[in-house]
Amino acid sequence: MLKLLRKMNQQTKIKIQNNWQEVKLGSLFSLEYGKGLPERERSKGNVKVFGSNGIVGYHSKPLVEGPGIIVGRKGTIGAVVYTDEDFYPIDTTYFIKLKDKKINWKWLFYKLISMRLNKLNSATGTPGLNRDIVYSQKTSIPIKYEEQNAIAEILSITDSKIELIERERRATEQLRRGIMKKLLEEKKWPFVRFESICKKIRSGGTPLTSKKEYYNGKIPFVKIEDITNAGKYLSNTQIKISKEGLDNSTAWIVPKNSLLLAIYGSLGEVTINTINVATNQAILGIILDKDKANTDYVYYFFKNIKLIRYAKQSTQANLTAEIIKNLEIPLPPIREQKHIAEILNTIDKKLGLQKLRKEKIEKVKKGLMNELLTGKKRLNVEKVLKIGEENGKSN
Repeated sequence: MLKLLRKMNQQTKIKIQNNWQEVKLGSLFSLEYGKGLPERERSKGNVKVFGSNGIVGYHSKPLVEGPGIIVGRKGTIGAVVYTDEDFYPIDTTYFIKLKDKKINWKWLFYKLISMRLNKLNSATGTPGLNRDIVYSQKTSIPIKYEEQNAIAEILSITDSKIELIERERRATEQLRRGIMKKLLEEKKWPFVRFESICKKIRSGGTPLTSKKEYYNGKIPFVKIEDITNAGKYLSNTQIKISKEGLDNSTAWIVPKNSLLLAIYGSLGEVTINTINVATNQAILGIILDKDKANTDYVYYFFKNIKLIRYAKQSTQANLTAEIIKNLEIPLPPIREQKHIAEILNTIDKKLGLQKLRKEKIEKVKKGLMNELLTGKKRLNVEKVLKIGEENGKSN
């Protein structure tokens, strides 16, 4: 994929040339209202029904012939969706009707995404996307249809690669869930009370924020967002506290290779700290008895259960140390725990690589959109289309 994009990149000229012009969006298309279609009135069919945030169902008859572009009018304002097929846009959307037949649909789709129409939310009583505001937006476009098509071809290739990686990721996630269920649930392991495999389970605390001397020290201080950003392993935090801050709060040092479990906010989010840390009151520090429990195994146990089921329901759902202590956990022999953790860790590594690949292609796409949709970089159209054709044949 990256080789192909580099090859295309070599066929470009950096200097902005002629054959681009500045226009208002209103000269290119009109935004037409979708039509209400309640779920009870939809008959069985394969026609996609689009709301402001994408596909919301199916129907037997289309309202508009494809290809087409749907724009969120209410709800997910300014969201832009493309379809090759006939479709049915409901009344929370606009659909685009071209005024200029020399406009490439896919190029226009990418162009509108780059213009961030969601920022044009009208400041009236009811939030929505005002057509006149959209029409007044100025942009530059390549006059030649062939250049629009070449740009769309390149960006479509990146999208295809991103979608392929995403399908692979979803398949891996499904495999992971199936294996976790088989290893943790279907095997008839004996269940034990969670507290019986722990040495300590306790929440932390937050030093007074009004005391500057309690902060900017050397002790990593974990908040909920640190856990949600960390993934399986936590190795750094956004803020640090001082020894004085630790001593003057209910925070305590959770030794490395323990578990950190969110009991407020992002309920059940869990990570393994690879460094000594302190935490706030929304996080339980869990020190396991290593003779009875493998840290990675217990991590996957928490990833496999929906802790929200056990939460106390009040103004805000939350867990407590007592709830966690009284959980029943399947407990294989320690050797088997390690084996289960190794299998699941291998799958996690694969998911991590897939995530990195996807992020890499998304970064490439972002750069291409910035350069190609503004005319900062121009294409040798014939060569790019030929490369695209060759790529299509090789796939």
